[in-house]
Amino acid sequence: MPHTHEPGKSPRVPTPAELEVIGLVPLLEPFFRVGAVRGQMPEKMREAMEANGLTARHGAVLPQLLSGGPLTVGEIARRLHVSLPTASELVGALNRAGMVTRTEDPANRRRILVSLADAYRPPLETFVARRSEPLLRALDALTPEERAGFLAGLTGWVREIRDSD
Repeated sequence: MPHTHEPGKSPRVPTPAELEVIGLVPLLEPFFRVGAVRGQMPEKMREAMEANGLTARHGAVLPQLLSGGPLTVGEIARRLHVSLPTASELVGALNRAGMVTRTEDPANRRRILVSLADAYRPPLETFVARRSEPLLRALDALTPEERAGFLAGLTGWVREIRDSD
């Protein structure tokens, strides 16, 4: 049953099967705890984050550059679903910390490309590998069809969250 919320109307009450799924979401919270995240972070990364007052929002930029870099600030803003000024502030702080570099786009000199600093690529790769272990183990237990369904569900959920802002 589609879930389209119309202003002024009460949202639809979830079915028992949907409540089972909804009940799993809070169980993911330990994965996102700051202490757990920092504990898995390589020392070089953790020190740079702490010394420069960087937060999880700053950290969210880094994997985008690992998988898809270099990116423009606008592309980072779209990927993270933040405003252009917010993305610019995040990139500026990461640049001051030496974790990213900004270079002129050779194809369009008005555009700035943001890349992960070479010195932070290995620590970030280690961190991403550590953080992804539980997800990869869960995916290993799924059939290709189940993986496709899982991906479709997460993608849809992300889209709905982004579109609701």
